Amino acid sequence: MLAARDGTRILSAVAAGVLACLAAAVVPAIAADLGNEDCLSCHGDSVSKDEKHPANIAGGAFSASAHSDLQCTTCHADATSLPHGKLKEVDLETCTDCHDDEVKAYREGDHARARAAGVTAAPRCDGCHGDLHKVVDRSDDKSPEHWIALAQVCARCHADPNLARERNLSVVQPVEAYLESAHARAIREGKRGAVCSDCHDSHRTLPPDDPKSTIWRATVPQTCGKCHKDVVDTFQQSVHGQALARGMRDAPTCTDCHGEHRILSHTDSGSPVFAGNVSRDTCGRCHGDTRLVERHGLSDTNFSAFQDSFHGLAIRAGEVSAANCSSCHGVHDVLPASDPRSSVHPDNIAKTCARCHPGAGQRFAVGPVHVSATISKDGAQHWIRLIYLWIIAVVIGGMVLHTAADFVRKAAMQPATHAEARGPARLRMPLRLRLQHGLVMLSFPLLAYSGFALTTPESWWAAPLLHWETAHATRGITHRIAAIVLLVAVIWHVGNYFSKASRQREWMRGIWWKLSDARHFFAMLGWYVGLRREHPVSGRFSYIEKAEYWAFLWGIVLMAVTGLPLWFKDITLRYLPKWLTDVATSLHFYEAVLATLAILVWHMYWVVFDPDVYPMDMSWWHGRAPAARNAERIDDAEAAPPASPVAEAAVAAREDSGNRE
Repeated sequence: MLAARDGTRILSAVAAGVLACLAAAVVPAIAADLGNEDCLSCHGDSVSKDEKHPANIAGGAFSASAHSDLQCTTCHADATSLPHGKLKEVDLETCTDCHDDEVKAYREGDHARARAAGVTAAPRCDGCHGDLHKVVDRSDDKSPEHWIALAQVCARCHADPNLARERNLSVVQPVEAYLESAHARAIREGKRGAVCSDCHDSHRTLPPDDPKSTIWRATVPQTCGKCHKDVVDTFQQSVHGQALARGMRDAPTCTDCHGEHRILSHTDSGSPVFAGNVSRDTCGRCHGDTRLVERHGLSDTNFSAFQDSFHGLAIRAGEVSAANCSSCHGVHDVLPASDPRSSVHPDNIAKTCARCHPGAGQRFAVGPVHVSATISKDGAQHWIRLIYLWIIAVVIGGMVLHTAADFVRKAAMQPATHAEARGPARLRMPLRLRLQHGLVMLSFPLLAYSGFALTTPESWWAAPLLHWETAHATRGITHRIAAIVLLVAVIWHVGNYFSKASRQREWMRGIWWKLSDARHFFAMLGWYVGLRREHPVSGRFSYIEKAEYWAFLWGIVLMAVTGLPLWFKDITLRYLPKWLTDVATSLHFYEAVLATLAILVWHMYWVVFDPDVYPMDMSWWHGRAPAARNAERIDDAEAAPPASPVAEAAVAAREDSGNRE
């Protein structure tokens, strides 16, 4: 019995050994022949999943993927037997076998550096390409790497402002900016527009301060040139492109003018290269920077002079059709004025101006173009400004002192004494003169308002006119209509004065200067300081009115002479050099300042705030001066009182006739 048991144990051991040998021979064969079908039998989408088989791989998706010709064991090389244990995670080393160049580029980029620094959220291959069992070629519109969907892939990380703060990224929410760009709009329209990888590289994404980066400022033109070759070729020949090639760090590149992610069409009002923005927001960033222009020896007045010029003021007011920097200097082909190919070379500038002003002559190109009266230390404009500032200070200052002295002296008078000085009202302004004055009252305020709105378009009080400026040249139209009305009034007035048939000539004889005006002036000064008790008596018109009248006529002549060349600019460009228009502009502006201040300080005092006439001298309406004013004057033609009732009636009849006229 014992022997039988021992024999059974021996046979069992021999059988186990034979089976072990058979298994050792068969299993390697099974592993060697392990196919995708074997893997999908456990991991396919038709198999119930549990903790032992967590992966769910759609067999149809895998067979349609770019990896369908690979065996599962190509990537999962540690799956050597069935069943297998936990497999090693697929990593870069796995992808290197087939995508060595891409992996090498990835390792040089920011994403790999971030992962090496412990940022587990930084993307790897599957972070951008998606499930590697379903990955398809980027040319397939189902691929997350297709140009239609790539922005959405990048947005997973780069649309997160928290990530930008945590990682100190230099650009916050670039995807949002990109989605507003002309490139993204093209994609939404079904066209091929630039996507993130076109500019940043697909795998080797580097920061802009890395010389190897595709967005390093010196490399940006080559990056943009992938799509815009002709434009970049032109740019590289320009003064900006040549400076950039020499390594000048301040030289502008494509993104300096067009933006980085939010690149808009030049027809979009939000674009920095839109006609209304290019001078201020693009060219002005460099040419208006004092430190930069000093560093590179550029003109420090060109930009400010342009801003104050006719074109610059129009653009500042929102007029997009006015010439901007690129209109004259070019867009991508900007060349120095000394280059014969430049559009602003002396031989070409007339042709350049003729683009907007047909018939512009070569004489217009004589002299400097960008001239600033406020910055330049020489030239006619500088001296005009300097002289006028002194004139304004002396004249307006003298007016302020004179009116202040008059107000103080009259305010100190006893009411009874002041009332005794009043006399009968007389006709001062015939009907025709009142009509002419009425036209001036209407036109001058409009001229001043619209004129200063033209020169200071950013002022809050200019906003009502600028509201319609984009559709209509409201300021210019208003200014010209008011100018016509004022000129009609003045021409009518002068014509009446020189007409023998007009009784206005008789009324106006007293406006000429006389020696008695000087005596009256000094007598008034004596009255102001208390050296005289009685108010001095003048003729029909005092030196106060004569000074204002002749200053007004002189100002009208000067404003017309300087304003007409600015109005009819095409004729001016054809026959006159530019420096004459610059002189006309300066004279027109400073004379307007002087005239407006004189009206506010001098005229408004004598017709409104003078205690003798307050709250207003109404002679502009009914023609008769206030009684207090009549008591201070002796009519030149009627210095002697009427000798008889007949003569007195004749004077009254003459006054009524003048009033009707």
